[in-house]
Amino acid sequence: MFTPKIPPPDTAPTPATSLVQPLTGITHTPACTCNHTSAAVPAPAPAAPVSRPAVQLTPGSLLVAAAGGTAMVLIIGTVLVSMLLATAITAASVAICAVVLRSLLNHTNNR
Repeated sequence: MFTPKIPPPDTAPTPATSLVQPLTGITHTPACTCNHTSAAVPAPAPAAPVSRPAVQLTPGSLLVAAAGGTAMVLIIGTVLVSMLLATAITAASVAICAVVLRSLLNHTNNR
């Protein structure tokens, strides 16, 4: 019942008899017709590195970057404070419910 269901050894494919037959008789046409030999072709010289200009911040783009950063901090701060406030309100309501239940249960025991 718990033995794996694998094919018996006589029907399982062996490494010598693969299920995929190799392709034979395929010839590739050359990419160009210039009749050159590939053994004598030298490697191409590396190109000179392209120098990129440094990032230049104009006063306008600096102002936009500062405003964007400030907006992100305010948005993330608002979300985090609201999550903390929701947790605090939930904890306070659970504490009030616990106090009310405790007083109700103790009041019935005193009678």
